[in-house]
Amino acid sequence: MKTLRQLSIVLLILSVGQILQTKFNLFIPGTILGMMILLILLLTKIIKLKWIENITNVLLDHISIFFVPANVGVMVYLSQIKDVWAQILFIAIVSTVVVMGVTGAVVQLIDRLMARSRKEGNA
Repeated sequence: MKTLRQLSIVLLILSVGQILQTKFNLFIPGTILGMMILLILLLTKIIKLKWIENITNVLLDHISIFFVPANVGVMVYLSQIKDVWAQILFIAIVSTVVVMGVTGAVVQLIDRLMARSRKEGNA
């Protein structure tokens, strides 16, 4: 029963994100809006992590299942993709490298800022 309650909380928040996206015709997908709402609710302690921790661990343990529809979609459109697969592969590799680089730079910047604030707080 606890897991069902936790799943209900997550699905309710995702539904709110989907409703907002549809109602206001936003360019951000409803699922992303829902996750942003969930993040805000967790950061503001309106929702406590322990309220959804078990279901999120289950979802993370089985995350590969959520990629099956995308992979099937690629196979369905394989005839259309076969002419441009090299360009798609190049774009995927370049974008992955860029995202990794930017993520690393942001993490290092945040780490430096946190170290500086700890140093100033102890001084």
